[in-house]
Amino acid sequence: MSVSVRIPTILRTYTAGASEVPADGATLTEVLDDLDARFAGIKGRIVDESGALRRFVNVYVGNDDVRFLDDLATVTPDGTTISVIPAVAGG
Repeated sequence: MSVSVRIPTILRTYTAGASEVPADGATLTEVLDDLDARFAGIKGRIVDESGALRRFVNVYVGNDDVRFLDDLATVTPDGTTISVIPAVAGG
């Protein structure tokens, strides 16, 4: 399955400045593995040491937050857009 992944500004150093990159995979885990194979280290910024999504990173498949779906096992249909969005806090 080929998808498009939107990369936030803070992670674009891994993608040579690209704001959107193609990736392959039937699930979010497979997509992240494919991204990491092409852009070494990017997965480690999205997933923690235990293999779970980092606490302050939100990932959407289409318009749906994967935390309310199947988390990293969420299916990524061909042609869908995946958005990686770091949480922003301030006061």
